[in-house]
Amino acid sequence: MAFLTEYGLFLAKTLTFLLAIGAVILMLVSSRQPKARKGELVVTDLSRELEQGRHQLQSALADKGQRKQLEKARKAEHKARAKAEDERSRLFVIDFHGSMDAKEVASLREEVSAVIGVAQPGDEVLLRLESGGGVVHGYGLAASQLQRLRDRDIKLTVAIDKVAASGGYMMACVGDQILAAPFAIVGSIGVIAQLPNFNKLLKKHDIEFEMHTAGQYKRTITMFGENDDLGREKFREELGAIHEHFKTFVAEHRPSLDIDKVTTGEHWLASQAKQLGLVDTLCTSDDYLLAQSSHHKVIGISYRKPKSLTQKLGQQGAQALEAGLGRLWQQSPWR
Repeated sequence: MAFLTEYGLFLAKTLTFLLAIGAVILMLVSSRQPKARKGELVVTDLSRELEQGRHQLQSALADKGQRKQLEKARKAEHKARAKAEDERSRLFVIDFHGSMDAKEVASLREEVSAVIGVAQPGDEVLLRLESGGGVVHGYGLAASQLQRLRDRDIKLTVAIDKVAASGGYMMACVGDQILAAPFAIVGSIGVIAQLPNFNKLLKKHDIEFEMHTAGQYKRTITMFGENDDLGREKFREELGAIHEHFKTFVAEHRPSLDIDKVTTGEHWLASQAKQLGLVDTLCTSDDYLLAQSSHHKVIGISYRKPKSLTQKLGQQGAQALEAGLGRLWQQSPWR
């Protein structure tokens, strides 16, 4: 009985503590007005990271005498590099992990602008791309951001380790060359639109739906109204027009493609896509970085926005909840 009483008191204290944290979060969030938040450009010396990894493994495999020689050679190398400027051209590495709405294009814009501002002849950009596509206007803008590099004669290499489909391939085809891991998914050059229609359900429950427009084709397909063949035909016509623009865009950047063969909406493994001309080389981004690091200084570029107050407090609240549940589990008789 005493144990149950102590356990109940501990549970009450924990819940009170968590509720207090939640109240503080709500008070702070409600008292602050949203403000425009600027991010920062994070620059990483990937060449140094690659060297450190190689040196660590060499040291681990060497005996005591060899380890001293390696350390001496490493210090001499760093000393020589510190005295003389590194004259190697630079390989800027940008990552793009695209979502359906392509919101990542905001960071891509900043990263591309930063590279354009410092790029010199011989410099190159490696875009590590991963996206299954999404909204047309979002990925169209993302492709346009990459085109800014091409317009300034900055070499652009696109590496696909997992997937670059639909809007993702729209971005990829802008590159001077496209690399892909053998089992990466590539292609899906097509357009899709789908939505449910609840008109029959509304009628069944005697619910009327009205929609008023000015312009014959202001709304062709609706979720709640009754769609007609004229609206469906116009909607398909609009999709077809977008697809034609997509095909033209790909053909301009990859003129050797049999464009009608590869724009059916199908996707392929990169090993098959290479035979079709959608991909130039089968290799991972890691292999390309290692190969280029000998004659390029490899620099990672990433634009990051700081976490908002809501995100920070939400994370702290989640951590507090996790800790509280952990203590409950430690005290639980069912453990």
